[in-house]
Order: sequence, then structure tokens, then C-alpha cells
Amino acid sequence: MHNRLIFFDTTLRDGEQSPGCSMTGAEKLRLGHALADLGVDVLEAGFAISSDGDFASIRAIAGEVRGPVIASLARARRLDIERAAASVEDAAAPRIHTFLASSDIHLEFKLKMSRAQALAQTGEMVALAKSYVDDVEFSAEDATRTDLDYLCQMIAVAIEAGATTINLPDTTGYSTPADYTAMFRSVRERLPAVEAITLSTHCHDDLGLAVANTVAGIEGGARQVECTINGIGERAGNAALEEVAALLKVRGDRYQVSNGIVLEKLYPVSQLLGEMISFRPAPNKAIVGENAFAHEAGIHQHGMLANPLTYEIMTPASVGQPAHKFVLGKHSGRAAMRSRLNELGYTLTGEQLEGAYAAFTELADRKKAIYDQDLLNLVAHHPRREEQVSLSS
Repeated sequence: MHNRLIFFDTTLRDGEQSPGCSMTGAEKLRLGHALADLGVDVLEAGFAISSDGDFASIRAIAGEVRGPVIASLARARRLDIERAAASVEDAAAPRIHTFLASSDIHLEFKLKMSRAQALAQTGEMVALAKSYVDDVEFSAEDATRTDLDYLCQMIAVAIEAGATTINLPDTTGYSTPADYTAMFRSVRERLPAVEAITLSTHCHDDLGLAVANTVAGIEGGARQVECTINGIGERAGNAALEEVAALLKVRGDRYQVSNGIVLEKLYPVSQLLGEMISFRPAPNKAIVGENAFAHEAGIHQHGMLANPLTYEIMTPASVGQPAHKFVLGKHSGRAAMRSRLNELGYTLTGEQLEGAYAAFTELADRKKAIYDQDLLNLVAHHPRREEQVSLSS
């Protein structure tokens, strides 16, 4: 098994389908270029048959964005696949990504078809997609709630018909990491043919396990991961690309796979997406949140001043974030206050520092955050004799 991991970005397709995440054609093209610069291997540009606007956006991206494979989503239906093929015909490296549900609950209640009918449709539609492009991905929708024997039958049919990537999505966010690893391992054990193709993850975050399940899939043998910037997507969202990429870097000792993501561009791309849609990441969002490298607690701030490795497992610069920042508040200690005063050009003696810190804690109990002007006022009044405070040159 090779150790090169393919990053498949579906921000423009699955991500855009979530409420508040619609983008204009111009915005999608701009983000497509940014994702190419980020180093994604596959860029799923949209769902061609869903609207004329989506079709036009995919065509624009296919015609202009170079570097990644450009994928277009299609249900396992003739009209969908024909529309998808037309949308990526100008791409340097086109892919048709077609899918059909595999779980009994989807087959019975959504599709109203038997298992045998689904297998026949899988083979026919994957073959149709293969007649248009060499690179065909097949997804067994709701794979994690599918009978394993039947799932293996569907995968075998798709590979026989020409699929080069098989995606086993946790469509409803139902799986646990142990389950997801076991599914991939079982598929590989039962179907030797999968060693000649690429297995892929696609995880939703309904139980908060999308990233954990994604890396569990890698442990099980998946070599493509489907993600979105900021983790946007249907319902609770998708696996966040920035979290998966950073995890693989920081824990390279455990996950020994290489990839092409330029980590320093994660935060800028996150910010770009935030400008386009109706919300930005939560402040405590890992990697790209505004508080991801912020520290208020005095113990943490003291450790950070001594050595940033005490509380940070990566540097802000490594993911394109501004330098780590100390948020001064009631949990902050003397070291952080003194450090910020030094940055502002003031040096206090031990006695002066104690007086200023006492005033600082009293003020911090009344205010949620302490700003630079607050500190300057403290310096001016505690101690009161100005000559006791020296202004650093």
C-alpha cells in the first residue's frame, strides 16, 4: 500500500450545500484557485445537474484551475453522469464522482429498489462514467450502516465496471473510529481487488467524530480523505481539512503518510471562506479559530513565556495564523502583564509590578478583557509617582 495521501476537498460541493454557505460563481472560482494553491489533490467543484449555476461554476473551475483533479458529482443516473461529464470536459484532469446508496434503509425508503437492482445500476452507471473519463470515483452512500457482505458486493461491481476510487462514507456521522477502521480492514481482506484502487473516507460530524473517523479510516487503509475548509457541510458538517492536515503533521510519528497540503496557507484559506459565507469558525475552533493560539490563564501564560512548547504543539506560523497572543483577563498572571507592558515600552521594578498587578486583578474582576489602554492607565496610577516607572528605550 502506498503512503501518499490524497486530499479531496468538497468545500464547493458538500460544504456549499449547508445552510448559509452559498457562494456566487465568482466566489467559487476564487476559492477554487486558493484551494489549488493550498495543495489539494482533488477539487470537487459541484453537483452539475443540481442547477445551471452550479454547472457553470464547475465549467469555469475546470477551464481555469490547474493542479488538482476537478471532480463533478453525479447520482448513479444517466442524465446526472452526462451532465457531470460535460461540466468537466475542459479540465486537465477530470473526474466523475458518482454515488448510490447501499444501506437497506436508503434502498427501501428513499430509492424504492432492491439490492439486486442497486448492484445492476452501480455497474451500468460506473461503466457509463468510465466511457467519458478515465478517473471515476464511486461512493456507496451510507456505507457505515450497510451490511458488510452486501457492501463488498457493491464495491466489487463498481471496481469491475471501472471505478478507480471507492469512497465509503459515514454519511450520517453514525460511525465510531473503531468501527470505521474495522470496515476498511474488512473490505481490504475480503476484496483483493481494492489494492489496485484507492479507498476513500468521507465523514460527517453529527457525533463530533468526523476528524477522528477520518484518521481511523487512514489506519484502516484509506489513502484519500474527503474534507472541507472549516468543516462546513450538511448538518453538523464534514471533517475539517485543516484539522486533518495539522494532525497528520504533528502526529507524523503515528500516521506515516505524506501529502501535498501547504500548512501555512490553512488560515488564509479559512479566512477567505469566512469572507464569502455567512459565518466564520467559532473562536475555539481548532487550528483556524481566533483563540486557537490565545492564552489567558496565568499558569499557561507563564509557561508560554518560558517555552511555547509547554502549551502549544505547533506554532501559529506553521498553519498561517498570526503570532500566539495573550488575552489579559482575570485568569492572567504577573508574567503576562509584565510581558505586555514590556512590549508597550514600560519596565517595572518588583515593587511597582506588585502594585500594578493588584490594581490589574481588581480591574479584571470588573471587566471581561483588559486592553492596552487599561494597562497604560494602571502604569500611570500604580505607583502614582511617575519617576518610579521607567520608559524603555
